[in-house]
Amino acid sequence: MPSQPLRVGSVPYLVGRPLDLGLESEPGIQLVRDVPARLVAMLRAGELDVALVSSIELFRQPGYRYLPGIGVSGRGNVASVQVFLRVPLHEARTIALDPSSRTAATLVRVLLAERPDGGPEFLEVPAGEDPREAGADGWLRIGDPALREAWAPDAPMFWNPSKAWTERTGLPFVFAPWIVRPGVEIEPHLAAFARSRLVGQREIGPLAAEAAATWRLPAASCATYLAEECVYEPGSEMHAALYAFRDAAAPLGLCEGEFAPEPVDAFLAHRG
Repeated sequence: MPSQPLRVGSVPYLVGRPLDLGLESEPGIQLVRDVPARLVAMLRAGELDVALVSSIELFRQPGYRYLPGIGVSGRGNVASVQVFLRVPLHEARTIALDPSSRTAATLVRVLLAERPDGGPEFLEVPAGEDPREAGADGWLRIGDPALREAWAPDAPMFWNPSKAWTERTGLPFVFAPWIVRPGVEIEPHLAAFARSRLVGQREIGPLAAEAAATWRLPAASCATYLAEECVYEPGSEMHAALYAFRDAAAPLGLCEGEFAPEPVDAFLAHRG
């Protein structure tokens, strides 16, 4: 085991627990949690070695690798990424973007660029501010706050971009893979990531029950979200889904179309 710890970043949301549960107890791993946009900044600055972070980042900086076969993804509706609306989607002229997100914001831009009128104007909300307060016709929200808003008794109407992506492409949408910074030797730690996934898989029920109790939400909704909506093992479709996202975002200037990050193939041996 290398003398220096592997600095790992993960999201502070329920959605990440089935992939990172127990990692903080693994020898040689130092785990921190933060919102995706901040994790990206830390990865670029060399403050993190690996992060469960926005998939679009794979195509914005050269030299990244990723762990194949696992990540936060969905095939259809994923309740933790929503565009809430004050008017029907086709009438929305402005949409405020959650400052915590990069991949979800890019996905919304990609999908709505095909609108006959060219799509809405997107408002960048400063970090720490509520996108709902921007006064736009709609607002993107991610993570646990999106779950609470979507499942509230007085929830506004919403549009689910993950569902729209799968309907358009037939592929899952990969929100966050484990991204490895260039030059990082992750191979000695691959078994730890595989073990963490197994632990998280076994704990889906308790994680859903804890979230329901903490937020006073329907237990069945939390269980469905973690066990059915979130797909943590996109498997062989992961590569195609990631590159389809790249090819849709690059023409809009949202990433680099020539970047081709490689999977850490040695991880597959630890997945069994």
